[in-house]
Amino acid sequence: MKKGSIFVFGITLLFSGCTNNKKPAANDQHNTPKESVTKTKKKTIVFFGNSLTAGYGLSPEQAFPAIIQKKIDSLGLPYNVINAGVSGETSSGGKTRVDWILREPVDIFILELGANDGLRGTALSETKKNLQDIIDKVKAKYPGSKLVFAGMEIPPNMGQAYTTEFRNIYIELAAKNKMTLIPFLLEGVGGEPELNQSDGIHPTAEGHLIVADNVWKELHKLL
Repeated sequence: MKKGSIFVFGITLLFSGCTNNKKPAANDQHNTPKESVTKTKKKTIVFFGNSLTAGYGLSPEQAFPAIIQKKIDSLGLPYNVINAGVSGETSSGGKTRVDWILREPVDIFILELGANDGLRGTALSETKKNLQDIIDKVKAKYPGSKLVFAGMEIPPNMGQAYTTEFRNIYIELAAKNKMTLIPFLLEGVGGEPELNQSDGIHPTAEGHLIVADNVWKELHKLL
């Protein structure tokens, strides 16, 4: 098993692959070319998000998408994970960037955006529309893909009404688009000083392990 990462325009693409130099015997009926292709062909999971997905402050291998890839590999499941997280990304930026990501087939699309909108006090109607536009683009390009929404919450300093409505964006859009919902991506991590870096926002390596578990609870049902 070989693993690696490629950096393209600030996006980390995580990949894994298998190599096998053993040539099948002429009378080996259990290793036909057709079967070999079937065994090695893998589907694609895209994590499309901001610095949380990108693993800000950590190495790519410590970010939760890479941890998910390790779980998948350990189970022998035929999926490759692409970490399409960009630090500082907003829903507006994601709407523009997603077309580039969708140039390649996507089997499972995990949307993790909106937190930066909330921290900046962006109009909730704008955030909601941008997120819906991203979802629409994925559905239009790959109607058979499975969609997952990573729910987010923001501190109450923006006011209770804003905070509540922000949380409801994820619930409402997930229901409307029949998406699998991760209720709160940072459950068990957000607000816990020992699990976050000095900025109090981005998880530590240990925090990413918990985030990966939060994701896995819902993702594994789709594999």
